[in-house]
Amino acid sequence: MVRLGRRFASTRAQGIRFRLAAAMAVGLLPILLLSAIQTQAAFQREAEDRRNDLVLAAERSVTTAKARLDSASVLLEVLRPESIGLYCAPRLRALVAELDGYDALYRFSPSGRVACASNSVQGGLTVRDTDWFSRLQGGETVVLTRAPDRLATEPALLAAVRSERPMGAFDGVLAAVIPLSALQPDVRDRALPEGTQVALTDASGALLTATDPEAFETQGGDGLSGWVDRAREGAVEFRARDASGRSRLYAGAALAGRDVYVLLSTPDPGLLSWAQLNPTGTLLLPLAAWLMAFLAVMIFTDRIVIRWLDYLERVAAIYAKGRFTVRPVQAENAPAEIRVLARTLDDMAEAIGERDQSLLDALEEKDALMREIHHRVKNNLQIISSLLSMQQRALTDPAARAAIGDTRQRISALALIYRTLYQSPDIREADLADFLRELTGQLVASESGRGPVVSSQVTADSLVIDPDRLAPLALWAVEAISNAQKHAFAGRGGTLQVRFVVEENACRLEVEDDGPGADISQLDGGVGRTLMTAFARQLRGEVSFTTPPGGGTIARLTFPPPEPPPPSVHGALT
Repeated sequence: MVRLGRRFASTRAQGIRFRLAAAMAVGLLPILLLSAIQTQAAFQREAEDRRNDLVLAAERSVTTAKARLDSASVLLEVLRPESIGLYCAPRLRALVAELDGYDALYRFSPSGRVACASNSVQGGLTVRDTDWFSRLQGGETVVLTRAPDRLATEPALLAAVRSERPMGAFDGVLAAVIPLSALQPDVRDRALPEGTQVALTDASGALLTATDPEAFETQGGDGLSGWVDRAREGAVEFRARDASGRSRLYAGAALAGRDVYVLLSTPDPGLLSWAQLNPTGTLLLPLAAWLMAFLAVMIFTDRIVIRWLDYLERVAAIYAKGRFTVRPVQAENAPAEIRVLARTLDDMAEAIGERDQSLLDALEEKDALMREIHHRVKNNLQIISSLLSMQQRALTDPAARAAIGDTRQRISALALIYRTLYQSPDIREADLADFLRELTGQLVASESGRGPVVSSQVTADSLVIDPDRLAPLALWAVEAISNAQKHAFAGRGGTLQVRFVVEENACRLEVEDDGPGADISQLDGGVGRTLMTAFARQLRGEVSFTTPPGGGTIARLTFPPPEPPPPSVHGALT
């Protein structure tokens, strides 16, 4: 069954439907590949545009915070040491009181100590060892960092500006403390996706302020990390799972120098994102068209070609069985090419039918002629037998009369062969069992009026045999029965038994009498034995004589069974 299934699958794979579909698929493959290349390029462009849009949306949401930081930088630039003068602290307090969004203003000396401040500070306060002071002392102009607790009364951001003398020497730092509550981002922008949250982070990625801190917490509480380093080179986009396990899309960019960054967090739409659907659709649509074309070729090929070829194949299979009366009438609804093929097949069937009919007529005529020939040959042989009988009665020499009698019996046996053939349903063969019964009866009857009664018993298996083998078999039987009549039954009568047995590897014909028996050695060299041996050779058989325990003689002919006759032409045509 497995081998049959593989053969069936192989036949289907080599069929016209599969080959047409494969050719069409190969033809459309360059278009599909081109669509894939274009889709890849479109996906990269869409990804870049999406990243820029998210970053712009994040920057719009922190416009107030950015403006606050920019104004703080401008304010500190204006507040040069020479513009503050001796009334440094009062002026700083006045500015904090008049300006919104400032918690405190400080002026630090080049050594890092507080020179003046808008509020009271502890004595000896110094920032000399802080990182941000060292950066300004090292040459940076502006630094933004988280404000130390000792400089702010609430979580705040420290904006510090380097102060220089006329020759460029470091002359301390001016710093502004901006509460983080004043830098809160605004997520009311309609361009932002639903559920978007925005945060400000420092250079390490730690949150400074956020609209919803939980949106920036990851599973395990480790927080987001690593993205700030990439954001220093440009806007970044990445995905991560928040504390609740939900996938979110993040976009980050530098907001002020390399100290403050804006980070946007929005629910990840996945494959339903318009940015994903656009390039994906660009690839899926050609792929779907390719698959639909492939399926269309398979389906329409089956409907237009394959089913009609299957129909014609079934009609041809019927023709192969000899039934040429069937006509492919359903093919009239098929395409023109199939109709032409069906008409050709119909014409072929009609021509074969006419040829078969002519052959059948010729065979019937031949059979009639053969039967007539056999009948006339039989009549001629009977005439010859009658002439020999007349000649036999005119002879007075016993030996001559016996020779003529033997010849008459042989001729009668041949005449019986021809009578059996022309009377049989098939003139090319005859049943040996029926023939032996009739031949034995004919030979015993011919001698019934010349002496004691001889009874016969014929036991024969059925064997269909051709005339070429029937003639030597009949003549061998004539010689064996004649010998029994001459030597076993002369003047006493008796019982004659004829047996014919068909075995797997051999056929055996035996003629047995119940006479006094004969000397087997005396049988060699006679005319009858010579003829019997010659007839046996024609059958590729052997002759033997035996004496059974009860007396009498058995003449035995053993020969190989004939090969099965080939099917007749008449049978093949019907």
